Amino acid sequence: MKALDKKVAIITGSGSGIGKAAALLFAKEGATVIVSDIQEENGRAVAEEIKSNGGNAIFFRADTSQPADNEALVKAAIDNFGKLDIAVNNAGIGGPMGLTGEYPIDGWQKVIEVNLSGVFYGMHYQLPAMEKNGGGVIVNIASILGMVGTRFSPAYVAAKHGVVGLTKATALEYAPKNIRVNSIGPGYIMTPLLTTNLNQEMLKMVEALHPIGRLGEAEEVAELILWLSSSKSSFVTGSYYPVDGGYLAQ
Repeated sequence: MKALDKKVAIITGSGSGIGKAAALLFAKEGATVIVSDIQEENGRAVAEEIKSNGGNAIFFRADTSQPADNEALVKAAIDNFGKLDIAVNNAGIGGPMGLTGEYPIDGWQKVIEVNLSGVFYGMHYQLPAMEKNGGGVIVNIASILGMVGTRFSPAYVAAKHGVVGLTKATALEYAPKNIRVNSIGPGYIMTPLLTTNLNQEMLKMVEALHPIGRLGEAEEVAELILWLSSSKSSFVTGSYYPVDGGYLAQ
């Protein structure tokens, strides 16, 4: 039996990177996947790839920074498949870089809206649907920067710290309702979010920050998401799991 057989899962930001890797792995493990992204072309391509490999998926465009889009996304899962078992709140942006005293206000607002408020909005609508279904699992994608700081990214660091705290609070509230909520802290992963913002010299510098000596792959993060979403992690909730090549051990 496959790990997610007959499960229905929403994965936000699944048009590329970690979200795409998770969507493909979930489908391989038997889940019906609602692929969601603000980039419609990429999201539709992932859904089609799943279907061409014999899996079950639909695409639903949603901007996670908008509460109404999160509500509509959950409704799409219920309307199409009758339930929601798993939600992976993965959508995120890097945002501008700069000193806190010079950081653009609109940049701060955008990063917080997508990376923190977007996770709250998602869970706000996912949790009642799961409760009606008798339980479920939520995995929130935070970051190593949800545990430590870095220079010149105050909004990103603040948002990811917020995701870790929000995850813990929600896990405590919903544990009696058979809903598990955990977060993941990827290190620097070879995804478009990273490669479009850093040149080759900067990528080499980032690689050197990891004791394992390389950047992570999206598929490696997807394996942890799968485990947390499956019955194999049935006694795990309110936890934060780094997948970071040793970054946080330093």
